[in-house]
Amino acid sequence: MDPLTPDEIARYKRHILLPEVGGAGQQKLKAARVLVIGAGGLGAPVLQYLAAAGIGTLGIADNDRVSLSNLQRQVIHDTGTIGELKTQSAADAIARLNPHVRTIRFEERFSIETAERLLAGFDLIVDGSDNFDTRYAAADAAELARLPLVTGAVGRFDGSLTTLKPYEASADGTLNPGYRDLFPTQPPEGLIPACSEAGIIGALTGVIGTLMAMEAIKVITGIGEPLIGRLLLYDGLAARFETIRYRRKRAKAAAE
Repeated sequence: MDPLTPDEIARYKRHILLPEVGGAGQQKLKAARVLVIGAGGLGAPVLQYLAAAGIGTLGIADNDRVSLSNLQRQVIHDTGTIGELKTQSAADAIARLNPHVRTIRFEERFSIETAERLLAGFDLIVDGSDNFDTRYAAADAAELARLPLVTGAVGRFDGSLTTLKPYEASADGTLNPGYRDLFPTQPPEGLIPACSEAGIIGALTGVIGTLMAMEAIKVITGIGEPLIGRLLLYDGLAARFETIRYRRKRAKAAAE
């Protein structure tokens, strides 16, 4: 791994002071290549905190442009970037925040058709998309490529997130669960209203997106206990967190 420069040592001093991270952990962050799907409500805090943490390369996949209604929650963008591609607006903000971070822009939607090409060269995916087609495509592609995935979702006042490594075994020797063990099939179109229809409190995306960034940092540095086999739920109105454990079900179903 590349050594840290004097400027990087000064910038990441508070990380390096942590025994769990230290210089070696910061070098892992510098060497990491993370693809963030979506530069919207969840992607905004994910990109900001991963850039601030010193992730060496951040890929940004989004085909949308900044609109005025985005700014209530998509804090990586601002009034002056309305009309710009979100990938460009986010990349410019990251450059201002941390010039040590390299960004790669993909001005297209993540899908099953684009997955293999977009995932090439990355070692972790963070999915902050806002639709089920993309979430299932990201989960299926990450599992096939044997890449860890941090995925989250928000709606109105509630959010959730989990970390997936379904290609690895847990301590008891069974394979870790995947996204389809938690959510076997997509809900019918129109059953769950989008944020544009139901509304969303802006700060919620900051809560969940920041937790997603923390999960990514844990996976990269190897510290703590990522949310593998656990779904973290947040109720913003009640200020309550809950954790639901889930297991792999597909192997059992196949055996039956």
